[in-house]
Amino acid sequence: MSTLETRMREIGKGARRAARALATASAEARTQALRAMARRLRDKIRTILESNADDIRRAESSGLNESFRDRLQLNPERLTALSAGIDAIAAIDDPVGVVMAAWTRPNGLRIERVRTPIGVIGMIFESRPNVAADAGALALRAGNAIILRGGSDSFASVTAIVGALRAGLADAGLPEDAIQAVPDTDRDAVGMMLAGLDGAIDVIVPRGGKNLVARVQKESRAPVLAHLEGVCHTYIHADADPVKAVAITVNAKMRRVSVCGATETLLIDRAVAPTLLPEIADALTALGCALRGDAEARAIVKMDEANEADWHTEYLAPVLAVRVVDGLDAAIAHIGAYGSGHTDCIVSEDLAAARRFLTEVDSAIVMHNASTQFADGGEFGFGGEIGIATGRLHARGPVGAEQLTTFKYVVHGDGQTR
Repeated sequence: MSTLETRMREIGKGARRAARALATASAEARTQALRAMARRLRDKIRTILESNADDIRRAESSGLNESFRDRLQLNPERLTALSAGIDAIAAIDDPVGVVMAAWTRPNGLRIERVRTPIGVIGMIFESRPNVAADAGALALRAGNAIILRGGSDSFASVTAIVGALRAGLADAGLPEDAIQAVPDTDRDAVGMMLAGLDGAIDVIVPRGGKNLVARVQKESRAPVLAHLEGVCHTYIHADADPVKAVAITVNAKMRRVSVCGATETLLIDRAVAPTLLPEIADALTALGCALRGDAEARAIVKMDEANEADWHTEYLAPVLAVRVVDGLDAAIAHIGAYGSGHTDCIVSEDLAAARRFLTEVDSAIVMHNASTQFADGGEFGFGGEIGIATGRLHARGPVGAEQLTTFKYVVHGDGQTR
């Protein structure tokens, strides 16, 4: 057995021991640990920034592009926001032990469905070192241990952040191994996590590019909470308010083009396209967005031609595909054919049309008159998110603390036999 394999198995065992301790810790103990983690993160800003500077230097010498370095970059403001995020997670209701439902059977048995921690979460992510703090805090809020494997580019930063979080756990008297970072950049560690570390890992959460997520979904022996890509749509219905249509579309595409909730395809109803599309296009192009449209869209506004691949594409860039559709049925059909089940929006003042869209579009998040950029756990009031899941089992949509729990049935009797 290699040295790395031995170390990874020990990490798995430590996480399992910590998970057992967390499952019986009080909600207040977890809250105090979260607050201590936030304090330690603030206390260690200088150390973390020094580690981050090492990562940035390596990224520059490796020729990594500016956008990549921006995702990697930490500064005092970002770290202060991270610690504030942990404090926000400490302030939300603890989900562990919550009775989800309760009923009494005719034979007198009292049955309760009670939230419990999942156990041990394995998280594999790329680039953004802040993910370590968000994920560690959310896992702890839900009573779980977590094993973090960041990209080699952010190794020093993640190690420093996790060191601060572990110090906070120790301050609060909880096991430090509740939050662990893989102490090696060897890529074999990823394969070991996907194999489950001898059954230590209960669920895997990947966060990064399509290639990473696809590999995790293909190879993981544990269940996976993830989305492969975010091909999100905004549909401008015939009864859309023009002011809302422009504002929502521009924000949904251009607020941040690199997030998974950014709109990638605009669908606009044929009834309003001649009047509304020019206004929307002007607002988008003024911000540097390139448009690619079907024949009808190009007949109204000058833009590049969209091909079949564009309807499937998550650009993560200032590029938007545009299609003119013949009503609500055509919009729903397009999303069903090309969407990724992430987030889709209808802009309309027709409540009946909106209800049909919200009912018939089978995505993790469906919206009415709101930007798709609200697809975010923090915006949902979860305190943060570990990612967004588009599967149909367990968690769906933003994965916050509550979604990092499972449940068990507690049955109270008084001598009943069957």
